[in-house]
Amino acid sequence: MLNNQGSRRGLRLMLLISFAGAAAGIVAGFAAGAQPFFLGVALFAVAWVIYFFAKFEQAVLALLILRSSLDIFSGIQLPAAFAIGVDILTLLYVVVMVLTGQHVRTDKFWWLFASWMMLQSLWIVLLLLGALGMDASFLPNAIRDWLRYFSWVIIYLLVMQLKDRIHPEKLISTLLLALVAPITVASMQIFLPASILPDLLTAQGKAGSNVSGTLGFPNGLGIFLSMFIALVWWKLSISKQRLPWLLLLGLISFIFVSTGYFTGLIAVFILILCINADKITPVRLIGVAIFCFIILSLFGTTEFGQQRLTEIYQTPLLNPDIDVSRAIILSYGDSNSFNWRITHWYYLLQSWTKFPILGYGLGTSAELGIRNLQTGGGYAAHNDYIRVLVEQGIVGLVIFVFFLLIQGLHLVRLLQKAPEKSSQRSLCLILIALLISNSVSMLSNNIMDATTFFVYWWVLVAIAGWEKEKWQVNQSTI
Repeated sequence: MLNNQGSRRGLRLMLLISFAGAAAGIVAGFAAGAQPFFLGVALFAVAWVIYFFAKFEQAVLALLILRSSLDIFSGIQLPAAFAIGVDILTLLYVVVMVLTGQHVRTDKFWWLFASWMMLQSLWIVLLLLGALGMDASFLPNAIRDWLRYFSWVIIYLLVMQLKDRIHPEKLISTLLLALVAPITVASMQIFLPASILPDLLTAQGKAGSNVSGTLGFPNGLGIFLSMFIALVWWKLSISKQRLPWLLLLGLISFIFVSTGYFTGLIAVFILILCINADKITPVRLIGVAIFCFIILSLFGTTEFGQQRLTEIYQTPLLNPDIDVSRAIILSYGDSNSFNWRITHWYYLLQSWTKFPILGYGLGTSAELGIRNLQTGGGYAAHNDYIRVLVEQGIVGLVIFVFFLLIQGLHLVRLLQKAPEKSSQRSLCLILIALLISNSVSMLSNNIMDATTFFVYWWVLVAIAGWEKEKWQVNQSTI
């Protein structure tokens, strides 16, 4: 028999479902009157909500796998709609959990993460009040960036609700299915003529690369694949049958090189070195050296790779005869992306000096650097630290760097608590290596714009924080 507490929970849940059903009916009625298409969307949304609650684990895994396939539909705002839908589903699930007296799982880091996200709203308020370098007309850009951070917090919260439902190793292994769509499309872009590909699958390449998979742009795919190189390396370290993982690592590395993501090449070298830094052995050292040599050789054999390697020699970084002022002059005619970055950063920093404390507001940096003479639009900062400095001033940059350090300290603490030679400890080491490599990549790339990467990043950070007892459960009992 149900006790009184259980009866009250069931009654609250029944009332909530009845309310949701009535609301859905009203929406469907209006949708039918407006346009049949919207009726179909409304009915699909209702069906998905029912499935989400009935098969929670499967639904969450399906959403996570699907996310890597959506960026090619950015033209119709599908990734944004997906993020909003996941936010609503998660918040609805939390409300149901609270109303039925069930425990909503969080951890200390989630509260720190949520606090950082809420601090970002300060710049929205200041922009609205006209207290920053830009006026309220840039509010949509600021809200878009804030909503992206909010979605990351929600993804972390959603994954935390799986803690007692699925083994962490099984969850991470399932995440590898998110590779299927990007790798399949990228392979088509490499081996098939662009003329026979549908427009949707044609790479939106920049700077000579023509491989972007389903991630929209080559660098986006490169950032995404760098994470999965790390994950496959993790699977390689804990699996008894290594050949399948070695083959997958080779495939991912080949496609990664094909993206032409040069700064990612350096990031992957740092990543692999950090992963193996905990225990240096002759075998590991040889393996790391061979892997890095293969990656660099593959990159150097491509026409695009040779061009990028040549370009870097014509910058102040390696050429003592070229200073910053000369690099700025050369950038107007030499098509050197490194000199272009130096010029772009120069103009951004010049703008920052006018509003150094609180900056111009979220999402405004593209309006302050070099402009595209053909379209009139701006460019992303290609340096996340300069971007934050310009958009949020010294205050925002301090908060941003502090948050990166908090992530590092959190992962180090988890590493110290994890049992020796455990898969949890290996994952923590992988994440620390990823954090270091991406913190370096932020010096010359738009890592913070890599939304797809961060969806999976926060999934992994949430899983790494699960208690060691969750990792030690026999998978056969799950």
